[in-house]
Amino acid sequence: MRHIKKTFILLLTLAFLLSAVAYVFETTTFSQTWLNKIMNRIHYKVIKSTSADRTENDLLAPLSNQYIQPRGTTIHHYVAHPSNYHFILDEPDKCKQDPFLVLMVPVAPHQLEARNAIRSTWGTESSVQGKAVLTLFLVGLTGGAEAQHQLEEESRQHRDLLQSNFVDSYFNLTIKTMVIMDWLATRCPQAAYAMKIDSDMYINLENLMTLLLSPNTPRQNYITGHLMRNEVVVRNINSKWYVAEELYPEPKYPTYLLGMAYVFSSDLPKKLVEASKKVKPFNIEDAYVGACLKQLGVAPSSPPDSSQFKAYMGQYKREDFLRVITTILSSPQQLIDIWKDLKGPI
Repeated sequence: MRHIKKTFILLLTLAFLLSAVAYVFETTTFSQTWLNKIMNRIHYKVIKSTSADRTENDLLAPLSNQYIQPRGTTIHHYVAHPSNYHFILDEPDKCKQDPFLVLMVPVAPHQLEARNAIRSTWGTESSVQGKAVLTLFLVGLTGGAEAQHQLEEESRQHRDLLQSNFVDSYFNLTIKTMVIMDWLATRCPQAAYAMKIDSDMYINLENLMTLLLSPNTPRQNYITGHLMRNEVVVRNINSKWYVAEELYPEPKYPTYLLGMAYVFSSDLPKKLVEASKKVKPFNIEDAYVGACLKQLGVAPSSPPDSSQFKAYMGQYKREDFLRVITTILSSPQQLIDIWKDLKGPI
């Protein structure tokens, strides 16, 4: 009886040790699997886009092999080429009236206040110096069925929203920009010029139109704005602007236009989309466009007056805002207030 008891205890101990080893192995495997699931879960594709009463599970499903970059991690795979995405909300007939200039505004889905501020200010200007102007907003996925429903209601009301099925995040601004280029190339090649302009910007369309109508302004291979030269690639892993060497190995970026606002001739979007097939994507969208321009052999142009593309203006002065083309503002309300003052009596 004692021998059987000892044998039983020995077997029990052995079983415990084997279980412990298995647990360690499974925990390691599970941790990696869990991480991959979390990483995958932040990119989605849209399964249904027409039903008004769809559920969140209907709306969102994992899109495999795409990753967003948490700070301090390696990017496993990153897709920026617009052929990997499709439009959920679209306005394919907007350019049938042959606009001269198309303003494309990348904006987060939840930033309704910013969109409405633009709609009540420079977004209302449909004709400037006799030339047709069109303003459109581009967003990514909302992340929920209710938010998506609200966005669709907004789209039905204003008919100025474009939405593509990428996760809307800071890291994905390169995707967002290339989707803008794809829309321009496929839906609006007849426009003379287009501008990518952020949602927190003031724009003086009279001054911009004067620039574009100048006989010295090229109609092809033209892009201008606030030029960035000899910018060093940030390798600090804790920085918002960190780019891994595996994505962009050069120590400096080619000359590019600051992403707040740049205007370009309508032949460039198609060329940039083609170039993006050869240029490995990385997460600094304006520098990436610069890399694509370098691939094309197109050099960004300095504006005739570089002070007209101003990053920050400081304290508001009416005469300064009447002179610039673009500048960054602090809030949608500031845009509304400045616009009222500029359009009011002198």
